[in-house]
Amino acid sequence: MMNVDPYLFTRALVIGFSIAAPVGPIGIICIEKTLSEGRSKGLITGFGAATADSVYSAVAAFGITAISGLLVAQRLSLALIGGIILFYIGLRLLRSKSRNYKPSDDKGSNLHIYAMTFGLTMTNPMTIISFAAFYAGIGVGGGSGDYLSATVFVVGTFLGSAIWWIILSSFVAIFRKRITPKALDIVNKAAGLVIIGFGAYVLFSGIADYWSL
Repeated sequence: MMNVDPYLFTRALVIGFSIAAPVGPIGIICIEKTLSEGRSKGLITGFGAATADSVYSAVAAFGITAISGLLVAQRLSLALIGGIILFYIGLRLLRSKSRNYKPSDDKGSNLHIYAMTFGLTMTNPMTIISFAAFYAGIGVGGGSGDYLSATVFVVGTFLGSAIWWIILSSFVAIFRKRITPKALDIVNKAAGLVIIGFGAYVLFSGIADYWSL
């Protein structure tokens, strides 16, 4: 019977949390969604990213080199897609008017938010390199055949990432009732500018990386 490191799940939680925690474009979107539409929308935003993290985690953990190689090889195309999407989201926030916001009864809106952040996170194939480095450091994955340990690690990294998004959306939700529509308009526009900045960075870094090869 194959033995699993008893501390593996704990380390996976820490790694998943650490990869999710730096505030990037998804973090900004999560904050904006929580302030404008409520904690549940912020959670859905984060869970989309956590799911994408778990996909990359699984690719690295199970040593699926064909997929990882394809993603890295197509990083310019993915960077262009991700950058354009970020520009679009940023422009929409710049044009939004929070005082006109009405809670949506459209059940598809949750799926839309989830799919958007899942897709955005998936356009960053360099995330898989981070996971691969972690796995190599502790001797898990990479085609070693230890599928039980790999599964434990994938589940742990997803939950670690999800915990960060729960903390972030819950913390931001505390201030939601205290923010006025005018202040929320300012937040939306600031978030829009920051996200456009991230989009520009993604585009230029992708192009620069491609031409440096």
